[in-house]
Amino acid sequence: MRSTQQLFNLAGQVALVTGGSRGLGMQMAAGLAEAGASLFLLARRMEWLAPTLNEFGARGFPCHGMSCDVSDPEQVRKAVDAAVTQFGKLDILVNNAGVSWGAKAEEMPLEKWRMVLDINLTGAFLFCQEAGRLMIRQGSGNIINIASINALTGGLPMQEIAAAGYVASKGGLVALTRELAAKWGPHGIRVNGIAPGYFPSRMTEKIWDQAAPVMRDRVPLGRGGAEDELKGVAVFLASAASGYITGQTLVVDGGTTLV
Repeated sequence: MRSTQQLFNLAGQVALVTGGSRGLGMQMAAGLAEAGASLFLLARRMEWLAPTLNEFGARGFPCHGMSCDVSDPEQVRKAVDAAVTQFGKLDILVNNAGVSWGAKAEEMPLEKWRMVLDINLTGAFLFCQEAGRLMIRQGSGNIINIASINALTGGLPMQEIAAAGYVASKGGLVALTRELAAKWGPHGIRVNGIAPGYFPSRMTEKIWDQAAPVMRDRVPLGRGGAEDELKGVAVFLASAASGYITGQTLVVDGGTTLV
């Protein structure tokens, strides 16, 4: 029987994290590295990514990365190839890259709807597809898709924020997670999701002050998430500690979706 420490140990594992330059992606990547994984991080812009690579390198994490538009199939292929070239394999994929566009559904420009779906859902699919082919060949793998409580609640409790494309894309990601888990389980691949509530990030910084009183009133724990409260969740889903869990989306929201 393995010890708890052994179950959470990611030594020898290689993790690719999209949107890994800052915010939640950076925090989850740090958690994976602290558990022993080697990292390959992606971001849309190298100027966002370089400081994180330098910081992680200074902390002694095996870490490399490159810029990538996750909605571009050729760039996705090159990113996965680069990770494998650098580390020799790929064990963990974290699909964290995402954007939003605030507009009422009746007013949302079609090009903005397509942009959000292309990055949040199609981008995740492209990485699942490319990494999945590799994981099927090697007979093992672990995919974590970062969804949102908005996928489960239709944008509640922040009725004031309109983001139909974001909500739809994250709902699709939850469904994709279940589909791939069902189809790829026989190949030794687990596919799970995380649905965060309100966390401080680049995406939420513009509404954080507006959301703070809502969180105090409507979130059972009375606050938003802290910067280290997704790290352990990511490590759990990436590790043998969750070895019999697949197709699930773990909600991390301070109880928001309870009410």
